[in-house]
Amino acid sequence: MSQSAFERINDIIAASDVHLFMKGTPAAPQCGFSGAVVQVLNQLGIPFASTNVLADLEIREGIKAFSNWPTIPQLYIKGEFVGGCDIVREMAQSGELTGLLSERSVSPAVSETDPSAAKAKFHRSSPDF
Repeated sequence: MSQSAFERINDIIAASDVHLFMKGTPAAPQCGFSGAVVQVLNQLGIPFASTNVLADLEIREGIKAFSNWPTIPQLYIKGEFVGGCDIVREMAQSGELTGLLSERSVSPAVSETDPSAAKAKFHRSSPDF
């Protein structure tokens, strides 16, 4: 991986408390595994940023080297790699994901007027490079 790809990935991860490298976007996942992680985060009410790895080959390949994890999606919480789809689902089912989020001071987003409206505002995608 090039130094510039490493720096870009590092900057992307540092820019938000929760970041998902995925295929597609939260509104239109391009694979079932990415969609499943989006669903878990939405069910927990966790705001997150995302990067569509299909839009940038350097990021798509670089993130695998960065984390030493061969598959996408990849979830990061407060800069730390958490895992892919199966790990995120298992952690959500056991309550471990909620505990990790709490330990890291990541709280669900709450709308005072309409909680369902807040869900539509959760996602911030990083720019396509």
